[in-house]
Amino acid sequence: MVRTGIGYDVHPFAEGRPLVLGGVTIPHSRGLQGHSDADVLSHAIADAVLGALGEPDIGHWFPPSDPSIEGISSLKILEKCAQIAAEKGMRIENVDSSLIAEAPRVKPHADAMKQHIATALGIQPDQVGVKATTNERLGFVGREEGIAAMAVACVSRK
Repeated sequence: MVRTGIGYDVHPFAEGRPLVLGGVTIPHSRGLQGHSDADVLSHAIADAVLGALGEPDIGHWFPPSDPSIEGISSLKILEKCAQIAAEKGMRIENVDSSLIAEAPRVKPHADAMKQHIATALGIQPDQVGVKATTNERLGFVGREEGIAAMAVACVSRK
């Protein structure tokens, strides 16, 4: 049995926070606002994996109302997704993702992101796709108000 899932997330920029994407802290003038580290890429991937498993979204597993997880690394969220997959007798085959942002440039950090994501999910870096595009200056992303991310995941029975 092979199953796929899709994930999407968006976070607004915020002053005074680090910018974390795919588990990598990237030099930028602003970070993203959120209850966790606001790693929009990892969140989209988590929702894709959870969707492929037929599970509720990350808000169910990591509710923003839970003060004990405030500031949590989103790589921990991905680790939990891998644990849920294993408990269900499923294997993560691959994930593919796209960041949508006018800035910063992601390509110089993509390999490190792939490594962090792969490690958290218990897969190899070549099973992780990380791409980036702009929104051609349109909408909230184009106005540089935030970053969006989309992801798909494929899982199979062990």
